[in-house]
Amino acid sequence: MHQYWFFIGNFPLRAYGTLFALAFVLGLGVTLYFARAEGRQDYMEIMMDLGPLLLLSGILGARIWQVFFFDWAYYSKNPGEIIAIWHGGLSIQGGVVGALLVGGLYVWYKKIPFWEIADLAAPGLMLAQAIGRDANLMNGDAFGGPTGGDFGILYPVGTIARDTFGNQPLWPAEVWEGQVDVIIFALLVILKLRKWPSGTIFLLYMVFYNLSRFFLESLRGDSPRFLFHWTAAQWSSIVAVGIALVLLLWRIWRERKHEVPM
Repeated sequence: MHQYWFFIGNFPLRAYGTLFALAFVLGLGVTLYFARAEGRQDYMEIMMDLGPLLLLSGILGARIWQVFFFDWAYYSKNPGEIIAIWHGGLSIQGGVVGALLVGGLYVWYKKIPFWEIADLAAPGLMLAQAIGRDANLMNGDAFGGPTGGDFGILYPVGTIARDTFGNQPLWPAEVWEGQVDVIIFALLVILKLRKWPSGTIFLLYMVFYNLSRFFLESLRGDSPRFLFHWTAAQWSSIVAVGIALVLLLWRIWRERKHEVPM
């Protein structure tokens, strides 16, 4: 793992930033592909316009979530780090919330079906999250706790993980989460092969991702713990799963209610 690809003079080209950009480009590309495959040229144009707004609102939401909800104890003592997103510290859960708020306002203003756009974007979002975990690995953040044995990841000097735990093998929490994200991405693609009530794909993304995040979060070593020894991400995940399941049942019930009898 390398935090920097190379330097241009004194300017570093960071692995975190380049992989983050790649995640956005490929995630948007997958979304545009599905829009074209479904014959929705209008949705392709909408996503091209909406993409930059989702990126900016996602970054802002991810940083706010990380700073104020996940690790305020640290950032309150190190206020200069609040804007240092190149050091890591972007919560995908906050990013999704930020993008949902801005995306929801956009489609409401444009009178576009929200759930259809959400279903269209879900697989690309999942792929972007998987690549984002590669960025975390290269940067040495979102790391696991000590394994207590002679197996695990040894992070290099200069990473937050090394500064936190020293020369101890750590659980590959971000690696395993990235691998699970790829599996969820494949499941969402398979699910798109048949017709579902609108909103189903996106809500299943919410359930699958947050359930896996809840369990994998127990391996993390970079997050403070609260009630039940859960991290803030675990609390966010369990709430997100509950909300998504309720909305999923509502969407299925609504679809059946509006079915026309034979």
